[in-house]
Amino acid sequence: MDAKRNMAKEPQPREGETREMEGLGLENVIERARGHDDEALEEIYRRYVRRVFGLCRYMLDSRESAEDATSEVFLKLQRTIESYDGSIPFPKWLLRVAGNQCIDVLRRRQRGLKVFVEVEDGAAVIEATSAEPSPLGAVISKEERVQVRDTIARLPENYRVPLVLRYYSELSYDEIAQQLDLERNHVAALIFRAKQELRRRLAPRSK
Repeated sequence: MDAKRNMAKEPQPREGETREMEGLGLENVIERARGHDDEALEEIYRRYVRRVFGLCRYMLDSRESAEDATSEVFLKLQRTIESYDGSIPFPKWLLRVAGNQCIDVLRRRQRGLKVFVEVEDGAAVIEATSAEPSPLGAVISKEERVQVRDTIARLPENYRVPLVLRYYSELSYDEIAQQLDLERNHVAALIFRAKQELRRRLAPRSK
């Protein structure tokens, strides 16, 4: 179900209420949302739906799956926003909720099988420091976002998901390891290999 169609089923705020919400700071909107204020929840949706959908679209394999996951994230938000304690910025917290939702989707598809394959011992686990721009940064700086998205979408899941969590959600290796139930060194190795594979696939485009 399309996330916007799903939200459209809910009562929509009147024009004056919409303008009032747009003028409120995020902390005030969140406080009202904690009190189950429908207009405040709608305002959070309006402000962040594109970012949440963008994350879901990177992590999942189709637009429809991403729309379904986005809908679920904002439905869950009505129940989980009370748990937000302000210890991290709200956008990062919301993207973490979205990332967990996508991971749940991937695991359900596998029906209990381990989605994220741990790499063998001895793999390269430390990111090399380099003045060379990362493949993500190099391409995005050229405003070729569609090509990057499509290339990432074709990566194997055990490469794609950690890479997106690292560079889109800006999670630390420890946070990714916790979400994926992996050892930290395995997360580092998966991201290292994902970047190598992404660079290899993008190289012909840069010539």
